Formats: sequence, structure tokens, C-alpha cells
Amino acid sequence: MNTLLLGIGNVLYADEGIGVHFVNYIHENYQITHPEHELVMLDGGTLAQGLTPIIAQYQALIVVDTVNAAGCEPGEVYFFDFDNAPPEIDWQGSAHEVEMLQTLTMMEMMGDRPHTMVLGVTPTVIEPMTLGLTERISAAVPVMEKALINYLTKLGWQCTKVANTDIAELIPQSYIPRLSMGDRDSGHKPQVKEPQDTE
Repeated sequence: MNTLLLGIGNVLYADEGIGVHFVNYIHENYQITHPEHELVMLDGGTLAQGLTPIIAQYQALIVVDTVNAAGCEPGEVYFFDFDNAPPEIDWQGSAHEVEMLQTLTMMEMMGDRPHTMVLGVTPTVIEPMTLGLTERISAAVPVMEKALINYLTKLGWQCTKVANTDIAELIPQSYIPRLSMGDRDSGHKPQVKEPQDTE
């Protein structure tokens, strides 16, 4: 069963970028393997419906994003089956969050949506042209990490921590997609291309 770990969000809108930052963080720090299956990590940005043909290729999907939850404090972490969302999740957050819901719903109607889990955190600040995370959202990262790794481990994945890079170290370059379709295999760091000698 091939699984897509998909980070969603706009990194230039503060906490709204947590999905992208978190998937970059997991890619940087973990080697995740399975004897039979493949886990692919992808920075989906704010593409939403544009990701439909990519998502349809997988049997399982884990979406990492902000979630809007009525009556909850910022920094609350949720990890749930998309088909059984907690009642307080109202899907009325940012534009890309609503569009992602519409994308998944449309795929379900067409019969090509994979089994979907959502790993989300309630945001503190969504402010244009702000690159970084607030203290509460940064503090939620270890909770999100534990939830994801425990889930994958129970499904038979081997999750080996290979680095201890802080998420804050990855944020300054997060506006440059690191996990595109050309470089997305689990646990393999992006290859650094050596400059060509043109002389």
C-alpha cells in the first residue's frame, strides 16, 4: 500500500504553513521504510484541486494542515480519520483548507479518494507575509511528531530518527519547495547538485 504524506499550507502566512514545515521536518529527521510499501512525502503548498491526479495514485493519504475547531485553543493537535472527523472540526478555516476539503469530497464522489487521515493543529496567527511559526504552534510539533510516528509504527513502518534538526532551522528556506514530485521519497534527503564547471 503506497502512502502519501502531504503537507498543505501557505508558508508566507505564519502558522498556516505548519503542514509544509512539518513534512519538511519529518523528511529531514526520519528514515521511514516498510518491506512492502512506499511512503512518499510531498509539499503540496496551496494547490488543493491541482493535487487530485497525484493523490489518486495512492492507496492511503495523510494530510498535514491547519484545522479550524470550534471552542478549541490554538495549538491543539488533532489526528483523525477523514471519514470520522471530530464534531468540533468545522472546516471553515483558511481558503486553502476549505478548498482541500472540497477536493477530498469531490474525489470521494468520484470514487478515487484514498483512505485519508488528517493531522492538524489549530493555528494562532494567519498573517500575510509572515514566515515562521508562533510559540504555541512550534510547541505542538513534538505532539504531532509523536502522533504520526506512533501511527506509522502501528501499521508496520520502521521509523528511524536520523537527525535532530529543529523545525525552526528549516523555515527560512521553506518558500522554496523541497519536496516536489521530483524529489519526494521517504527518508532520503534532497540531493545537492554540484555546480558545473563551465570553463
